[in-house]
Order: sequence, then C-alpha cells, then structure tokens
Amino acid sequence: MGLKSSQKRERQNEKRRLRNRSYKSRARTMVKKAFLIIEEGNLDAAKEAALDAVKALDKAAAKGVIHKNNASRRKGRLMTRLAILEKGA
Repeated sequence: MGLKSSQKRERQNEKRRLRNRSYKSRARTMVKKAFLIIEEGNLDAAKEAALDAVKALDKAAAKGVIHKNNASRRKGRLMTRLAILEKGA
C-alpha cells in the first residue's frame, strides 16, 4: 500500500510527467518541422518555422523540461542550417 506521502508523490510525479511530455513533444515537433522546411529551401517559411521552434525550445527550457544548454545546442544547430540556406539563396 505505501505511506500516504509516497502515494501523493506518485500522483504528483504522474501529473508532472504528462505536463512535461507536452512541452517536450511540442519542441521536438517544431524543430523537426523547421528542419524539413529548411531542406525544402523556402527561406521565408524556414525563418518563421525556426522562430517557432526557438520559442518552443525556450519555453521547455524555462519550465525545466529540458536543460538550457540542451535547448541552446538545438537552437544553434537549427540556426546554422538556416544560415547556410540564407547564404545559398
């Protein structure tokens, strides 16, 4: 059965896991979408998608879902690809 405190802790952990999952999933989806648009070569859409991805990553990092350095690394990789596209266009 377990102590009341451990049962409460389990409930809290489950709630937080579900909440965190949505932030993490959104960030991953936005980044993937941005990379796909960059691969297509559409500069205007790529810039917009990159900004959306950066926003999602920053939000996840602010909530503590991912580490701030993890968010920073992903943003750097995204912006590098965007810069290559801008240079080529």
